Amino acid sequence: MPLNGGNMSSGVVRAGDTVRRPAGPWTPAVHALLTHLHNVGFHGAPRPLGIDERGREVLAFIPGTIAWPGHFHLLEGDSPLRRAARLIRDFHDAVASFTPPPSAPWQALIPADGDEIIAHNDLAPWNLVIGDHRWAFIDWDTAAPGTRLWDLAYAAHGFAPLSANPAFQRDDADRRLRLIADAYGLTEQQRLDIIPLLGHRTQAMHTFLARQAAQGTQPWARLWQQGHGDAWKADTTYITQHEDHWRQAILG
Repeated sequence: MPLNGGNMSSGVVRAGDTVRRPAGPWTPAVHALLTHLHNVGFHGAPRPLGIDERGREVLAFIPGTIAWPGHFHLLEGDSPLRRAARLIRDFHDAVASFTPPPSAPWQALIPADGDEIIAHNDLAPWNLVIGDHRWAFIDWDTAAPGTRLWDLAYAAHGFAPLSANPAFQRDDADRRLRLIADAYGLTEQQRLDIIPLLGHRTQAMHTFLARQAAQGTQPWARLWQQGHGDAWKADTTYITQHEDHWRQAILG
């Protein structure tokens, strides 16, 4: 059964209780990461099950509902938003003890601002599975060295959300941003440091899509043609123009 949703690459299918998807040079490193997370008790990620006879990576299927775009209401209340932020914090704490395989190749699409941890790099509602008893992030193929705040800044954009699009923009985005910061447990210094990263992270997405579109690289060129580049640019402008507002909200 083909699996659709988000901006998933083609060839992702469900087979029984597993998900099969094309593997890449980064897959062994990603599976080492997912194995570590499972071994230290973090269950907010799929368990890797190796490579099948067709060379596809095999992951345990996680039942539930993807939170975006049609089910964002599942994150409307304070309690669900806190749970999402805590899941991110739990992942960051769990991955802190991970030692990557020597010379591990990662699919680092966008250069991060450091290598504090192996970051997910796409923590967003479109990669969050909300189940009856378990919440988990999927699509770990772009995991790569990064920092906690780089990962969280991207997540805040999607979960608050911090969007210029009238269809997604919220009057309470500042309060939701503060709630994310509180639930994650940001220190005062981290709260100061993440403010400029909010705009830098969305700008990095626009720059990446522009470069990939110029090279004709799929699926990014298709996303650029569909207006995703314009959306990331507009969100960057919106976020940076309201930096003082976010600062006041997050510091309180």
